[in-house]
Amino acid sequence: MNTLDNGPTDLGARLREARVAAGLSLRETARRIGVSPATLSAVETGKTGVSVPRLRRLATELGTTTQWLLDESRNPVTTQRPRGAVTETTRAWREFPPLDIDPVLTAAIESFVETGYHGATMRSIAHRAGMSVPGVYHHYRDKQDLLVRALDLTMDELHWRVGAARSEAATGRDRLIRTVEALALFHTHRRELAFIGASEMRSLDPADRQRIAHSRSMIQYLLDEDIDTALAEDNRATDQAKAAGRAIATMCTALPQWFRLDGPSTPEQIATAYADFALGLLGISR
Repeated sequence: MNTLDNGPTDLGARLREARVAAGLSLRETARRIGVSPATLSAVETGKTGVSVPRLRRLATELGTTTQWLLDESRNPVTTQRPRGAVTETTRAWREFPPLDIDPVLTAAIESFVETGYHGATMRSIAHRAGMSVPGVYHHYRDKQDLLVRALDLTMDELHWRVGAARSEAATGRDRLIRTVEALALFHTHRRELAFIGASEMRSLDPADRQRIAHSRSMIQYLLDEDIDTALAEDNRATDQAKAAGRAIATMCTALPQWFRLDGPSTPEQIATAYADFALGLLGISR
């Protein structure tokens, strides 16, 4: 059986990009093609080759083509990027300029943080935004619409930042570091949005709650995948990996409850420390 060797650092990187874009974990992708997660991790990191039939199967499962995975764009072949491929690699995921949002949504976010979703009213939001109540209703259907928009804004930003952070790393350990840093930075720099995300999921209508919960699960999925890969690279047991993933995620999502920008530590210092905490929890050295 023909096996494609490595050149595979490029092949592995493209496999990983396609898999992340398809929203599949290392474990699930390995299950679909009939190999162990450790084997697929070795392919993605360029430590082993992959057979041609298995590469075709991977392309099918990931919604791309073997030509794209093999980077045959140098040849006159039409290539196709994977579905939903991340193009955020050039975006500065460590930078947090002011949010470009309208005054009504800004007022709603402030109100939800100050009084909670149920304590805020469309009248109080309109007053805070310096608008009439009918003017607010011209832009948003109701208070639920504002909450959904705030949480969608949160998840959109989290996904592109985590995706951009992970795309910079070649190993599971480094992806884990960057994922934790991206989460910590978001939950400190965007602590108002993060606070609403942590406290007001229960206030969503069922359909939006399910949709946004799924979006949050995808972030956890990526974190869990990076933990699995980092542990496999370090030849460590993975039996407590899922519990560690929940602990690390909760550590980050709890930041808005106590962090203040005028406190003794900067968001960047917190991000570095939390990445160290994550590695320490897993027994992996910096």
